[in-house]
Amino acid sequence: MGNRLSKIVTRTGDGGRTGLGNGAHVDKHSLRIVAIGEVDETNSHIGVLLCEDLPTDVRDVLVAIQHDLFDLGGELSTPRHTLLGDAHVIRLDGWLAHYNEALPPLKEFILPGGTRAAALAHVVRTVARRAERAMVALGAEETVGPAPRQYINRLSDLMFVLARVLNRAGGGSDVLWQRERDSGEA
Repeated sequence: MGNRLSKIVTRTGDGGRTGLGNGAHVDKHSLRIVAIGEVDETNSHIGVLLCEDLPTDVRDVLVAIQHDLFDLGGELSTPRHTLLGDAHVIRLDGWLAHYNEALPPLKEFILPGGTRAAALAHVVRTVARRAERAMVALGAEETVGPAPRQYINRLSDLMFVLARVLNRAGGGSDVLWQRERDSGEA
């Protein structure tokens, strides 16, 4: 892998097509490329979240997830190639159980917000949901293994839980949706 990306500007995609890991070429608007882009965007938003002051354990989890998402992009770019498996989903389930255990039960819906780190975690959550929708759309047309879809679904759940954790780590709490509120009408 040493010098694999020796040339960034190749101009080969100028015509609206791009190459996959198996050598095939597809339109840049294909469902596969859309799914790869959504996963890449999820990873990029985690990178922004990692710029915040985070608890060390949360930082370590997010860095591990970034590596998994890079692998997921690789798996999507090479049809019928597997990089993420059940063990990756089980690891996310473990993190979900661990972080959710210390949180108070939910009695109301939560709005994205609170600390900046928590708000960014909610952005990652919503972008991961978009990536999941793109992967489901791709799976309706082509083969996508169950573990990658499960992984991105659990990732969104984990980001919701981590947003709650980050609000508490920042000295705050959840931003609750208020059912009965002033509508703002005069």
